[in-house]
Amino acid sequence: MELLEGIESRKSIRAFKATPIPRETLVRILEVAGKSPSYTNTQPWEVVVVSGKKKDELSNILYKLAESETKINPDLPTPREWPSELDKRAKEHSARRFQALGIGRENVQQRKGFRLLNFKFYGAPSVLFLFIDRVLTSWSLFDAGLFSQSIVLAAHSLGLGTCLQASLVGYPDTVRDFLGIPKSKMLVLGISVGYPDIEAPINKYQSTRVSSKEFTRWYD
Repeated sequence: MELLEGIESRKSIRAFKATPIPRETLVRILEVAGKSPSYTNTQPWEVVVVSGKKKDELSNILYKLAESETKINPDLPTPREWPSELDKRAKEHSARRFQALGIGRENVQQRKGFRLLNFKFYGAPSVLFLFIDRVLTSWSLFDAGLFSQSIVLAAHSLGLGTCLQASLVGYPDTVRDFLGIPKSKMLVLGISVGYPDIEAPINKYQSTRVSSKEFTRWYD
């Protein structure tokens, strides 16, 4: 897959086949992502790959916490507010996605059910948890973002789909305890990975993007 084509055709996948991913494929993805740029070549990212029985056990734990609406306590603060234009995009995106699924605004239970699928990793056979050391600054978070994008694009080029999930970092102490990760490591992101179920209605939904004209200024 040509690089620009891959960037343009990538999308978040929210329904996966149960087909396991070969270990060598995941290694290949992580090796490629490890080539990502980082501030003074610090390469601050740390990854835990969870599959099989361990994935199912962790899924059950997180699902129960979310289902009971246990208060989240993410290492990274969630946004308290968005600039008006960004807030508008997010709300329109959410509305269009539920419309594509045939879930009405008033159907609270169905909306909650869809949200809870986050904690089933949308059926993905593997999930990646991304950590960085707690002493690091925003520069390293930026590096972690570059690394995450590389994972997503590498997976896409190999016929896999991914979903970057902020929901999976809502209970960081639970994830750390389960995986044996020290508290000195900050949980940044969860990434579900697997073979896309192309026929699933949610995967037919396509989010919109603004034109570069809306976010670019030119000075000649």
